[in-house]
Amino acid sequence: MKATDLLGFCGRAVTGYPLRSGLMLLAMAIGVAAVVLLSSLGESTRRYVTRQFSSLGTHLLIILPGRSETTGGPPPMMGQTPRDLTIADAIALSRSHAVRRVAPIVVGSAPVATGGREREISILGSTADLLEIRNLTLANGRFLPAGDISRAEAVCVLGHTARKELFGNQSPLGRFVRIGEWRFRVIGILTPKGQSLGVDISDVAIIPVASATALFNTETLFRVLVQARDRDAIPRAKREILATIRERHEGEDDITVITQDALLSTFDRILRTLTLAVAGIAAISLAVAGILIMNVMLIAISQRTAEIGLLKAIGATRRQVLLLFLVESTLLSLAGALAGLLLSAAGLAVLQRIFPQFPMAAPWWAPVAAAGTALFTGSLFGMLPARRAARLDAVAALAEK
Repeated sequence: MKATDLLGFCGRAVTGYPLRSGLMLLAMAIGVAAVVLLSSLGESTRRYVTRQFSSLGTHLLIILPGRSETTGGPPPMMGQTPRDLTIADAIALSRSHAVRRVAPIVVGSAPVATGGREREISILGSTADLLEIRNLTLANGRFLPAGDISRAEAVCVLGHTARKELFGNQSPLGRFVRIGEWRFRVIGILTPKGQSLGVDISDVAIIPVASATALFNTETLFRVLVQARDRDAIPRAKREILATIRERHEGEDDITVITQDALLSTFDRILRTLTLAVAGIAAISLAVAGILIMNVMLIAISQRTAEIGLLKAIGATRRQVLLLFLVESTLLSLAGALAGLLLSAAGLAVLQRIFPQFPMAAPWWAPVAAAGTALFTGSLFGMLPARRAARLDAVAALAEK
């Protein structure tokens, strides 16, 4: 039997029963689309998290007061707490040769008022180095002045949203706002940046860290951001940070240092595993579609018994009959896989339109794996019906006509 005759016979068999073929195509298409879409959601989540952490800056180390891990043993005595991180600690860290920039952080919330308008916004106390460490950009004016970070100056930089809500279309540069009980002169405006790890950078007021500690009546820093000189200097910077704080805190290791690369690699591993797990769960639907193909093909054989008998009567061998039904199930699987890929592409386009800031993208392996699995399951579950058809006796099959 020629290949053209084989494909022509199978094509007519598929199109001759449109409802039956349509149901099998739909089942396979839904399975393929589910694999691609769910793996795409996992991959897109991984890219989104990576992009969010990358927006914090490069070669970054984040210092948190207190230790995040437990060491076992008896619980600490009552009243025993780790030392606070202070501005003096941040100044000491800046002396390391492995450190390029240091930005101590104080975070709080306070009403900001001017000209009869008042708005409760986040207040961020830091230094001039925050601009480079966090990759911030200015729309107008200048950032916090460099110099002695222990000096409290009454200047502030407003986010884009904060500026719009407080001053409308007027320029706020050189004008004063009242934050709590303090008056600050506006010296700069940030460009719109949007959300970054749950914090809207556009709706903040940035003031010198010493002014923030005085405003909130605290000496404790919320975080300290440290930028290493380069990627290779990150391990050395971490060691020197720990040694400096240990020396200043009477030999206690009472801080946690998180490196940006370690954080990214951890999230990357977790999200890749979740993507594979979700794709595996979705692949179960392909197995269900394969079982559907098998059941429908078994029913089709009972309906086409006379046709099989006629084929054998005119000389078709058992192997040729087996091949006919295998090709038919493979064609159905291939058509279902192609329909599923088109359906997943349409689904991704719709999701991208609904969530424009979420980077919807399918990993390269998802369409290949989904289509390959669809073809494999279709051929595998088509084997039993094909073997049953091939074993039919020609005389007995014709007698059932």
